[in-house]
Amino acid sequence: MLDCCLDFSSLQNFLPIGLIENPRLQNLPKWKLVDEHDNLITDKELKECSGRVFVDSVPEFSFPETDLLDLTTVDVILLSNSASMFALPYITEYTGFKGTIYATEPSLQFGRLLMEELIEYCHHRVLKTETATKWKNRKYKKQLPSSLSHCWEKGLSSWRVCYNSEDLNKSLSKVQIVGYAEKVSVFGALNITASSSGFSLGSCNWKISSDFEKISYLSASSSLTTHPQQLNAKSLHNSDLLIFSGLTQVPNHNPDNMLAEFCSCLAKTVKAGGNVLVPCSPSGLLYDLLECLLSYMEQSNLINIPIYLISPSAKASLASSQIYSEWLHPNKQNKAYLPEPPFPHDELIHLGRLKVFSSVHDGLSSNFKKPCIVFAGHASLRFGDAVHFVELWSKSASNSFIFVEPSFSYLDALAPFQPITARVYHFPIDTRSNHQAASRLIDSLKPRLLVAPPSYLKAPINAPHRTDLKLVTECPITKLERNSVLNLNIKRTSEKVDLDPELASSLTPSEVKSGVLMAPLSAQVITRDNAHLLKPVYKRVAVGRKRKLHDEVIHRPLLSGKLCLTSFVDDLKQEGFSDVKIEDGSSGKIILLQDTVIQIDDGSTHIVCEGSESLRIKLRDLFLKNLTAI
Repeated sequence: MLDCCLDFSSLQNFLPIGLIENPRLQNLPKWKLVDEHDNLITDKELKECSGRVFVDSVPEFSFPETDLLDLTTVDVILLSNSASMFALPYITEYTGFKGTIYATEPSLQFGRLLMEELIEYCHHRVLKTETATKWKNRKYKKQLPSSLSHCWEKGLSSWRVCYNSEDLNKSLSKVQIVGYAEKVSVFGALNITASSSGFSLGSCNWKISSDFEKISYLSASSSLTTHPQQLNAKSLHNSDLLIFSGLTQVPNHNPDNMLAEFCSCLAKTVKAGGNVLVPCSPSGLLYDLLECLLSYMEQSNLINIPIYLISPSAKASLASSQIYSEWLHPNKQNKAYLPEPPFPHDELIHLGRLKVFSSVHDGLSSNFKKPCIVFAGHASLRFGDAVHFVELWSKSASNSFIFVEPSFSYLDALAPFQPITARVYHFPIDTRSNHQAASRLIDSLKPRLLVAPPSYLKAPINAPHRTDLKLVTECPITKLERNSVLNLNIKRTSEKVDLDPELASSLTPSEVKSGVLMAPLSAQVITRDNAHLLKPVYKRVAVGRKRKLHDEVIHRPLLSGKLCLTSFVDDLKQEGFSDVKIEDGSSGKIILLQDTVIQIDDGSTHIVCEGSESLRIKLRDLFLKNLTAI
């Protein structure tokens, strides 16, 4: 299995949750469900806000689809980055999965921090503990507004609450750490190798190979210069199959332009005395945002504006980013060797310009100054400290909300808070490859076959004229449709076999043509864990005057070569075949013995001996004895 991402789209159907009751949300109009006799079923599960109906419950997530696949049959899961493992506890703890999971160390650690943050928000910082279930009954589907009725098409019946800390710890204990370029054997049948994808700390692409075939997985990759180690695609060249699933989600938005707009609008707001909220995750993109923003603020003489980072995982995330220097871009690696911290976080925290809190209740009120800039989660605005600041600042036009995460719709995120007066900016920053960069990269890799989602291969529906927003490559392409099964016809044609050293030393190769040597051998094949070894076959022979028994490596004679006819006839006579006649045949020689005919052609030899098997074997051995390599 390649990655196991979690579908967060279900969150847009729920009202925000928190530790404190929100009077505004409590007083929203209720949406009633009735039975066929107009008897009230419930008016507590659904509420309406600004023309849209939301579920008033603990948020739920879409459980991974299992219709096409029995997950107990999955042997290996390969994780490409920290954002692609959110569904891992669901799979390992609730499906009977017994396989092995591989990830790089930074991906595992940052993934753990992000999932611990999710658990904190969904289990420990909520007043609601019950899940709304009645509205999910199919018989009430027609009473639901379109915004909720379409959930049936997205697997509503499989929605589940967030996993807990125990699930997470058990799940991540099954993950095995790999390094870049480290070759890991999978049951001896395949080797897997991770290489840097340039997207985030520890992110990787995967090569899955046998000794003669290769499949590559090109995941979220970036050729831009950011904080992670640069993209390294050398190991993916000339793959039999390349699976691609890492395109940017916002191809119309250039990351550099978005970053410039982000800094400009943020500075404009705080100069005017307003506050800025940036809903985001506490890792990845945040590191680049902070570094660029702090530099921009120095140039704009805004160094006295405080920056707050609020997240349960914020401190651990900032600390971890400083210790994984070998996974960083060379520019940042060089700082670590000076030695200097790769990122300016620690110095800024020491100077008081960056303040880090685990929550709004973690002493923030005694250190809070305005105007300010707040980075807080969650980007969906359904839970987390960001919800508090949206409620607090949404009624003032001097404040700004800036959305940078490409995975969440800012309109859906703000829907439960409408109407709002604060200014809203959408500057999605996605460093993954766009269509043109991906097309160039794929062509340079020269795969024999490319597998990609159909959406990558055509222009967007809302911009059919934008032919630059689709993959255009020279290699053959197969579309990977949802809920489809592809037969990719990649079959093993050869197997690698190792020679035992003793067997190898007993061989006497002969040159059959320039640069090509051949030797006959007899061996037994030992197969263990899908690895094959040829070991010698021994014959016990008596050696020396005392005739001591000794094991000697034997080889069957060569079954092809050039016959030395004179020696063969001499051996026949020595074995008692006195009347040996040689005649010319149509394509070779014919040797006539008493009641026996040996026909020797250029490509074959036939021994006809009237059914005497012992005689045939005797003649065969004499014949093979006189064969020499061509």
